[in-house]
Amino acid sequence: MTGLGRELEGLTVVSIEQAVAAPYCGLLLADAGARVIKVERPDGDFARAYDSAADGESSYFMWLNRGKESIALDLDIPADGDLLAGMLDRADIFLHNLSPGALERRGFGHEALGRTNPRLVSCEITGYGRAGAAAGMKAYDLLVQAETGLCSITGTPDGPARVGVSLCDIATGLTAFSGILRALLRRAVTGQGMALSVSMFDVLADWMNVPLLHWRATGQLPPRLGVSHATLAPYGLYSVQDGTLLIGVQSNREWAALCSDVLGKPELTQDPRFLRNDDRVSNRSAMDEEIGPIFARMIKSELIARLDGARIAYANLNDIEQLSNHSQLRQIEARLGSARVSIADLPIVTDQRSRDVPALDAHGAALRHEFKKENEDG
Repeated sequence: MTGLGRELEGLTVVSIEQAVAAPYCGLLLADAGARVIKVERPDGDFARAYDSAADGESSYFMWLNRGKESIALDLDIPADGDLLAGMLDRADIFLHNLSPGALERRGFGHEALGRTNPRLVSCEITGYGRAGAAAGMKAYDLLVQAETGLCSITGTPDGPARVGVSLCDIATGLTAFSGILRALLRRAVTGQGMALSVSMFDVLADWMNVPLLHWRATGQLPPRLGVSHATLAPYGLYSVQDGTLLIGVQSNREWAALCSDVLGKPELTQDPRFLRNDDRVSNRSAMDEEIGPIFARMIKSELIARLDGARIAYANLNDIEQLSNHSQLRQIEARLGSARVSIADLPIVTDQRSRDVPALDAHGAALRHEFKKENEDG
């Protein structure tokens, strides 16, 4: 064994999921060995039609749905509702990201489900929670980035920007996954399930604590600095003769090494404008006037050699083509029917990782037989 195995094997997840946040949580549960039954509407998770970049299939869907079973249900049809009830009677985890109250109105709230399955761990993902003026608002990734202020600190002085991936959705899926694991540990002790509720707004508001605290302390809104850091300096992009390079300095020790071993100007460590990180942030322009001309006289390989010698962090500002060819990129093949694509692998190494993505209702007949038979036998 080289990595983790199938720690959740034997557990059944019923997931009424769509888009990104809940499917990402479901992907992590499946990767840990759980049986994940993806319940889709009759026309499918709408992420199936987001694009066709993955060998004719949706890139989002191929990324998020490996290792799951798919069944299409119409919960307004009594027989389909009964089938879902039968699955939930046997499930260990119920994951969903429908609008608040949608499942309670159909009799699938946690309190009702707990009467027949007291060990059930339910986890709902919402946009803004269940209470408050915003509880009924639709919540897509970009909208939550905007509402939490993330867009206001992302971009350049010319204007705000969206973070270029579904950051809110991914963060919420990760948070839901960690909450479910904690609830399972609790169930192992108490024998009882519980209901969890995770809101996208809460997750991103937590991630926004540093700029929030800076604003409360200073009354100043964090500046948008492109690929520079708003509260650490020097930490950003600099030009060299043959391109650009990002550097990151996080301590006075690193600042001293940069000054002496890279810039050849150890006296800068005694300059009152640059003594502490706060001083360097406040005097960023003056600091860059010291750093910029020296870097600009070097070629990238020379600067990298000096940074390596001084143990100063750096990175290339890569585009997606360069990521695609990156020596550190670990990949896995995802398969849906005849579609085959290589995608970035999940970061936790797992010995047995599924590559198969289900077609819509691919397991519907088998699941209907399995749970219908159990209901009749019961």
